Amino acid sequence: MAGPTYFAQECPTCGRNLQIRIEYLGKNVVCQHCGGEFEALDPSGSEYPTSASGMALLQRANELLETVERHRSIPR
Repeated sequence: MAGPTYFAQECPTCGRNLQIRIEYLGKNVVCQHCGGEFEALDPSGSEYPTSASGMALLQRANELLETVERHRSIPR
């Protein structure tokens, strides 16, 4: 049986590298060293962002991809 999967994220308060379980992505977590609270975010960006600015960025990226697909489908 496989154990839990972790990703590394730096605590924005104390700067320590933390191992965070992937099931906590997008949730608020507390640093066990300094007690700082922050949102667990995948640094690779492979997960969908949960913040409003992240969602707006994702929406804009999708719009740009759709524009590229429309231009590719126009016969030349």
